Amino acid sequence: MLQTLSIRDFVIVDRLELEFRPGFTVLTGETGAGKSILIDALSLVLGARGEGGITRAGCEKAEINAVFDIGTLADLRAWLDESEICIDDAQLLLRRVIYADGRSRAFINGSPATIQQLREIGEFLVDIYSQHAHHSLLKAATQRQVLDAYGGLQSLLNEVAAAYRDWQVLYRQRIDAERNAEAYAAELAELRDQVRELSALAPGEEEWEPLQQEHVRLSHGASILAGGEECRDLLSEGELAAVRQLSRVQHKLQELTAYDGGLQEALDTLNSALIQLDEADRFLNRYLQRADLDPERLQEVESRIQELHAAARKYRTRPEELAGLLASWQLRMGELERSHDNQQLQQDEAKARAQYDVLASKLSESRAQAAQSLGEKISAEMQRLSLSGGRFAVALTAQEPAAHGNEQVEFLVAGHAGVAPRPLSKVASGGELSRISLAIRVVTAQQGDVPTMIFDEVDVGIGGGVAEVVGQLLKTLGHQRQVLVITHLPQVAAQGSQHLRVSKRMQEGQTLSRIEVLDHAQRVDEVARMLGGVEITETTLQHASEMLAAGA
Repeated sequence: MLQTLSIRDFVIVDRLELEFRPGFTVLTGETGAGKSILIDALSLVLGARGEGGITRAGCEKAEINAVFDIGTLADLRAWLDESEICIDDAQLLLRRVIYADGRSRAFINGSPATIQQLREIGEFLVDIYSQHAHHSLLKAATQRQVLDAYGGLQSLLNEVAAAYRDWQVLYRQRIDAERNAEAYAAELAELRDQVRELSALAPGEEEWEPLQQEHVRLSHGASILAGGEECRDLLSEGELAAVRQLSRVQHKLQELTAYDGGLQEALDTLNSALIQLDEADRFLNRYLQRADLDPERLQEVESRIQELHAAARKYRTRPEELAGLLASWQLRMGELERSHDNQQLQQDEAKARAQYDVLASKLSESRAQAAQSLGEKISAEMQRLSLSGGRFAVALTAQEPAAHGNEQVEFLVAGHAGVAPRPLSKVASGGELSRISLAIRVVTAQQGDVPTMIFDEVDVGIGGGVAEVVGQLLKTLGHQRQVLVITHLPQVAAQGSQHLRVSKRMQEGQTLSRIEVLDHAQRVDEVARMLGGVEITETTLQHASEMLAAGA
């Protein structure tokens, strides 16, 4: 869950440190006070795209830090291990720095990270629902995702998608082979001749470079032998050989060291040099003894180089790339031979289709069970949200096989008794859609494992007794998750176990936003403000106190 959030120089926030508790937290304040700034800041530290105007006026950068207790989130810990991100305990620190010029940096537990990594971590930690999120429920893709998430079908859905891709690859190969059979046959005949010729040459993957080096050595064999003998003469064999001269110096230093031990270091260095020179001389002697001009081998190497050059010119490549070219031809030959065998292609495609059908049928059965359960639970919640007699259902309509299965998912709703359910997009008003959306979120959240849920004014268009029920639903959800709600409704605010208030103030000519945690007396004042507007009366305060008592 979210433990702390610190914000610095972000929009109209100079410095802010907030601690969050488990359960249901409400955030209230006047319109324009900056309530959504908190959500925006948290979204950024979870990998959202940054836009212009994020840094506070006159500041170089904005900085956001969020600390999460990841507890027993096994999937997140596995992701951290796979990404080689160290974590010593249950705390995870995410940090985002955004500069005034638009540059951005991200950190996870103090180590540099990518924005994509923040985004992936965010999917394990927080679900954010904006005041317009319920409109996404009108999309078929979103409805299908909601159902699959509720049924815990993501793993099976991934298998279906993989099987569908495998089947489609083989399907396209078969169709392609049938359409281009004549061209493929001609290509295969040409490739067979080329592979036969190049296979006879048998170019090695690592042959060209050693062959070049051997050619240089053999073609300069006489020079190498003569030069080697000259080096040995200068080292040890000649009258003025280096070893002889240095030996004299060594002998003289040995005499002088007896008079002054300070010369010992020079003597030791010289002794080491003589040992190295002796080793070099021995190596040259061994090399010259086994060196062989071998004109026949030189002729073989030159002949091989010419063969490789000729093949490279013919096939318009470089000599060192001939082995790779042969391998690519052999691979392409295999593909063409398989495509030439249309019966085998049909068998492979049929096998892949059968595998897809098995998995897709399993997905369809699981969706049918999840649809029945989801419909019943959301229908029950609709009764509490003043949609008495209303009914929610999930229709599964057969469609052509696709990566997401064999059916289209569609949410149906009946606003009251005696009416047949119709598509959600055609029958729900704005207020109904908000209530149904909340019911869906509450029901589906019980199946998920994301520990923190944030609702940004999702209760727009709701009021009266329904608002109180919405608050109760969110409070119930807070028993299972950490829930943070931005609201304008006193009925919702009164249900919170923690209450944050956002306000604005002027400081040195700048408008700054402030967020504070309210005690009980301050909560009474805030709920009274939400109830009564500009003038707060004793009656309003009494009403606010009663609402808080009921919410507690």
